[in-house]
Amino acid sequence: MVKSAPSEEETRTRARTRRAILEAAVAVLGENAAAPLSQVAEAAGVARSTLQRYFAERADLVRALGEYADELVNEATERARVTEGTGLEAFRRLVPEYFGLQRVIMLAFGNEESWDEVSQDECGAADRALYALVERGHADGSIDPRITPAWAQQLMWAGLYAAWTHVNSSRTPAYEVLNLCVYSLVKAVANPARDDGRA
Repeated sequence: MVKSAPSEEETRTRARTRRAILEAAVAVLGENAAAPLSQVAEAAGVARSTLQRYFAERADLVRALGEYADELVNEATERARVTEGTGLEAFRRLVPEYFGLQRVIMLAFGNEESWDEVSQDECGAADRALYALVERGHADGSIDPRITPAWAQQLMWAGLYAAWTHVNSSRTPAYEVLNLCVYSLVKAVANPARDDGRA
């Protein structure tokens, strides 16, 4: 017998369940990367067998976390309204949006090899948006023309990584580290010929 295509409601339910599992994986594995998948299932509010229907092996879940991180980066880029205002204003909004993704980014790309893979990946939507805002910043004079889009991207991720590790290794509150991160990155890319480089 031929199975009928899933209904729209079934598709939405599957998407919600998958996202709940991924959110639980970020919370559980972000605390303890070696935690058993039964803990992830419990945190997601699903049976272990349900989790295995979505992710048959641990490697499948880990791979999916990388894709989930990309989804969240794209969502954060949209929230930052990167096409509005000057390039520098858009950059200033983008950094805090990405700062909030610490757990999933560090979990998905937390080792040196993963960061190398990310830097070699083809440009995604978020990368293109960042490049476009830097180029707009060159055109409107708010971003230093010597800062190339690729270098701005490297600076931003390096600054975020430094901020995340500083939160974890110091007693500084996350909001203070975020302020330092935004200030430092905006100062790094701002056009020194302009006065609008304030963080």
